[in-house]
Amino acid sequence: MSDLRETFIAWELGWAASRDLPPAHLVEGGMRIECRQQSRDVEIFALHADDDPDSLVRLAELLRAETESAWLTVPTREPERAAATLEAAGLEFVSRVEALMETDLRTQPVRAVAAPYRLHTEVTGPVVHVSVEAADGEEAARGYAGLIGTAAVADRILTAEAHRRRSLGAAVMTALADAAVTAGATRGLLIGSVEGQALYRSLGWSTVATVLIAKLPE
Repeated sequence: MSDLRETFIAWELGWAASRDLPPAHLVEGGMRIECRQQSRDVEIFALHADDDPDSLVRLAELLRAETESAWLTVPTREPERAAATLEAAGLEFVSRVEALMETDLRTQPVRAVAAPYRLHTEVTGPVVHVSVEAADGEEAARGYAGLIGTAAVADRILTAEAHRRRSLGAAVMTALADAAVTAGATRGLLIGSVEGQALYRSLGWSTVATVLIAKLPE
């Protein structure tokens, strides 16, 4: 079983690379990053939810002290206990069902795009960008990966509504894995939504932990 703290830190580094974010800074029990995303300006990541449950209480207080919109993201193998602690600390959930997942990129099944779709891969520094173009030139699917050491973090995997159920997401994941392995990565990491988890499991990804996301009540 993967070491959860190490795995999550590797995910955060790759996620930040994928989005060209500044480095996160350590805080007591976790990390804090000024991420400036559409849904929040700051994100705090818990690193010890399972071995030190009280750390979540302290991180909730840090969240409460933020002057900008902020999330507390908690990877855990004991989601019910962690959720109860967060609720007792007065937080509400953005999500309780996301999953931290991993795979060996070298063994991920291969899925190709079928005509008339065309796939493009671009690697710029630590970022892999894959896009699938439809016959009319519009973007049908896309995805990114942030490269950090021997890990690649898949991020922002999206298929346009009109082009779903055509295995385009799987083709994007194949292309991301191919580019990452070429760059020296062997380990794939991601945080997947409920909808995405089915796709990733079909490609051999396994769940490392549940990911809870909480914020202050509106």
